[in-house]
Amino acid sequence: MDRRTTPANGRVAATELEGVVAAAAYVAGAASFVVVSVADLLKAPDGPRDRQLLCGAKVRVLEDREGWSFVQASDGYVGYVASGALDAKAAEPTHRVIARATNAYERPDFKSPDRLSLPFGAAVAVNRIEGRYAETPLGYIPLVHLGPVADRLCDPVEVARLHLGTPYLWGGNSTFGLDCSGLVQASLLACGIPCPGDSDMQSTEVGQPIAEDEPLQRGDLIFWKGHVAMMTTPDRMIHANATHMAVVEEDFAEACARIAAKGDGAIIARRRP
Repeated sequence: MDRRTTPANGRVAATELEGVVAAAAYVAGAASFVVVSVADLLKAPDGPRDRQLLCGAKVRVLEDREGWSFVQASDGYVGYVASGALDAKAAEPTHRVIARATNAYERPDFKSPDRLSLPFGAAVAVNRIEGRYAETPLGYIPLVHLGPVADRLCDPVEVARLHLGTPYLWGGNSTFGLDCSGLVQASLLACGIPCPGDSDMQSTEVGQPIAEDEPLQRGDLIFWKGHVAMMTTPDRMIHANATHMAVVEEDFAEACARIAAKGDGAIIARRRP
């Protein structure tokens, strides 16, 4: 079983895994919400980052122990989050950030002190509208930067382009920093297309495979071992990569040649969401 998507750590396991994996206890888990801008989802307490969760993300808490919560995210990914980054009593989000990023202010005034920044995709509970601002538990957020959580964008390529210039961050999932699979996941989820967190999962689970003799088109996903990119046109692609240390859009053939020259191999999969 894949450690990344198996809600079990030896001490506890999700109730649906009883009889499947060994654990000292089997628990249903409890719902909670991320209440910081971005929370790292770690492989182990104080361990390396696997992925990230954005503000407003709903998680299933299976264990809270010594300041760390063992959780399962909505995409099925499991890991450890600092317990202080979660709040089971937080209000269910009503709106999502649709701008590249936004700020929450102390008052409905852009000259008032800002409390925190929120990346694209973060979700908040709007209590009421005051002028051009939405009052939330985090502060006042410009209305123009928010959209209802039920709404979906329609073009993953345009969502990906919103992230152009974002710095590369291994395991990152936000416009503050992301990696190749984080960019793809953010772009597809914003458009209501299910997408797992890592490129190896995406290469088998997202959409349908594309025949070798079929031309590539806008929105197609291209996979190398450990890397993924999205086509923006039949001959250009966008990806977060460690060569540029940022999200860039570039010529597809040139990128393929560079990737091959670095020893990272040939394309291993092509999929259409």
